[in-house]
Amino acid sequence: MNFIAMDFETANYQTHSACSLALVMVKNSQIIGEYYSLIQPETDFFWKNIQIHGIHPEDVAEAPKFPAVWDEIQKYYQENRLIVAHNAGFDTKVLAGCLDYYQIPQPNYLSLCTVQTSRKLFPEMHNHRLNTVCSELSIPLENHHDALEDSRACAKILLYQEEHFGTDPLKKLVKAL
Repeated sequence: MNFIAMDFETANYQTHSACSLALVMVKNSQIIGEYYSLIQPETDFFWKNIQIHGIHPEDVAEAPKFPAVWDEIQKYYQENRLIVAHNAGFDTKVLAGCLDYYQIPQPNYLSLCTVQTSRKLFPEMHNHRLNTVCSELSIPLENHHDALEDSRACAKILLYQEEHFGTDPLKKLVKAL
């Protein structure tokens, strides 16, 4: 499989409040690269979000704003390119929210959610949160809510699913955005 695993962390509940982003690139079912950046959001941080991911306003004071990050990563968001996330609805909304906020055109790409694939392929799990799925599949997740750790875990979940179930049940859950 070829895909990009994506994970955002946000400063608050606004969709344009991305404060970190990670991508893990997979080619021929092998992880071949990673990208990580803190992002300086143009909004305040909410204490609950800080509590979840540990990123503080001072951590992003010198970080690039989203348009500079987008300049580096937009090449990955192309038609027929598969972008995967655990709870993809959240991450695709954050991407769309950041693009809208900065009046950047929305890309067309394919999306797949590993929460959905896990629900379909592992219905016996008591929940399908990232840490639960990783634990059940013996996939390392040492720093949950670190965007890079979460992206790696997401990539490994999909690779596990491909190895054990093939691509046919996964293809049925791909959405075009």
